Amino acid sequence: MSQDEYQSANTLWRDLYPFESHWLHLDDGRLHYVDEGPDTPAGERRETLLFVHGNPTWSFHWRNLIQSLRPRYRSIAPDHLGCGLSDKPTQLLRLDDHIENLATLVERLDLENVTLVAQDWGGAIGLGAMLRMPERLSRIVLFNTGAFLPRYIPWRIRACRFPVLGRLAVQGGGLFSHAALRMTLARKNRLDPAVAAAYLAPYDSWPNRRAVYGFVKDIPTKADDATWQTLAAIEQQLPSLAERSALLVWGMRDWCFRPDCLARFEQAWPNAEVHRLADVGHWVLEDAPEVVTPIVEQFVLSTDSPAPTGVGAQHA
Repeated sequence: MSQDEYQSANTLWRDLYPFESHWLHLDDGRLHYVDEGPDTPAGERRETLLFVHGNPTWSFHWRNLIQSLRPRYRSIAPDHLGCGLSDKPTQLLRLDDHIENLATLVERLDLENVTLVAQDWGGAIGLGAMLRMPERLSRIVLFNTGAFLPRYIPWRIRACRFPVLGRLAVQGGGLFSHAALRMTLARKNRLDPAVAAAYLAPYDSWPNRRAVYGFVKDIPTKADDATWQTLAAIEQQLPSLAERSALLVWGMRDWCFRPDCLARFEQAWPNAEVHRLADVGHWVLEDAPEVVTPIVEQFVLSTDSPAPTGVGAQHA
């Protein structure tokens, strides 16, 4: 894309994200989030869809699902601190920090009957937060993600973790963000220029890409890594959520969260509804939106019921 094309696309992407901004004030900065949905009479509770993004995306990733589902459901999509339109702290945050921030958002907004919708790092962050308050969780929708200790790290990720050079490439040159625009796809060769510009827009400088590098660096490789213990605790508790209605939609040509990651969720949640998309990559919602949106809509409508209050909810 030429510079002129990029500048033109950068003005157009805002039309693809027609949401009002909201802010949660945290100790480390302002967390930006979208809060869309129908008007609700005072005192009436309604179901909430909580969209949790991964790396190097932001709440823009959920734009189509939000617009599709907001006429019926409250739809909330935060940008993790350091990501999207949220403030960019000077320190590198860990998985537990993002979990704590998301849990604070859920508590401050007093969200109940929550459907967690997550992808990539959003799976670990979202499930980590909801496991702290399982009584608030009703349903789970996951796209290519993980919430357990990694059994492998793809070479493309390992290369981004090389001392000095990895950080220069990811945080300095934006290599990870630019590569994601193509490496996350399988059906498509490229994203629409306005969509690509939207993904890059929040990550346009060294300080603004700090969180992109932070997520890569935070992948644990040994038991004394702090995030190793966080992931181990989440993995151990996954079976406690088996009674929740769950939808797993997987791009089977994802080189990062490969089909064996899907198998691990299926083992924990044997009753989950599973859709394997044979020719789709990591960014399922960008690679096959026309397939995925109806699947999610049908799942949400068909499981439209109050959150469970049984043993699993009490002891998750």
